[in-house]
Amino acid sequence: MPGSERRRDLNLLPKAHLHLHFTGSMSIPTLREVAALGGAELPEALTDDIALDVPFDKRGWFRFQRLYDTARHTVTSEEAMRMIVARAAADDAREGSRRLELQVDPTGYADHVGGLQPALEIVLDAAREATRTSGVQVGVIVAASRMKHPLDARALARLAARYAGDGPGEVIGFGLSNNERNGDTSAWEGAFRIARTAGLRSVPHAGELLGPDAIRAALAALHPDRIGHGVRSVEDPRLVDALAARGVPLEVCPASNVHLGVFPDDASVPLRTLMGAGVQVALAADDPLLFLSRLTDQYAIARDVQGFSDPELATLASASIDASFASDADKRRWKAEVDAWLADPPG
Repeated sequence: MPGSERRRDLNLLPKAHLHLHFTGSMSIPTLREVAALGGAELPEALTDDIALDVPFDKRGWFRFQRLYDTARHTVTSEEAMRMIVARAAADDAREGSRRLELQVDPTGYADHVGGLQPALEIVLDAAREATRTSGVQVGVIVAASRMKHPLDARALARLAARYAGDGPGEVIGFGLSNNERNGDTSAWEGAFRIARTAGLRSVPHAGELLGPDAIRAALAALHPDRIGHGVRSVEDPRLVDALAARGVPLEVCPASNVHLGVFPDDASVPLRTLMGAGVQVALAADDPLLFLSRLTDQYAIARDVQGFSDPELATLASASIDASFASDADKRRWKAEVDAWLADPPG
């Protein structure tokens, strides 16, 4: 019967998860537990099991950000912060992730745990523990916010630099997130220079809310090792070719793109266009709390909606591993596991 053929289990496909936000990583049950720890009330919009859908305009982004901030404000203790990291790693382990590079802005939690440095140290310590208990390597990306002054980002970069490293529970990169429409990207160049000098990788968001010019600005000012999203590069084929030539991977989050109105449906997310041009694509979930779509779901979109074969899915998984900041030895081992997944007959 059509559609009855046996298929390989996508949860068993080894992969890396490179675009996941700290607060947004929570499931609804975890959010309820975190809120209960701090005695916070939760709005129905965060607990109704209905994925957020907003129009692609400033008002839509404001609604997304308001809900995200509401969730973030429930995180008021070290216990809650540790729970979030542990659950994120455990969720990734169930989905075949070998490496999680979790993005966090510690300024959002500092007031509750004694300051910015303790907030970051809690996340790093929790990442080390989660690596041990889950089997998923957890590295941390410290991300500045476009909604704050660029000088704040410099202070954050200096803090991140003190914990720079390649291993689990270390700061592996420096990012820039939030509303792309806010600020001139070049204003954050100083912060990224501090981070790069310390050996941190550059991983800014660009090219989701804004088009190709935003990606060019990030390339020029922030010298990214990877770009968060970058999907609107397809509006300029020359830019796509430049990304491929420079070897800059894109962290593509299909469900997020659709729920934020960047594309009208799953079929429109330009995975094949990007891959066909030679761009390295790493699928990721972004904010499962709001979009109710986790890592494996992104691979399911590629398979079930866009018609990716298992060999093509294995290529995507290997690309995510290659785009990670894990050691070369770990990458070789995990990619061999991808090959083993593909060699094993479906059933």
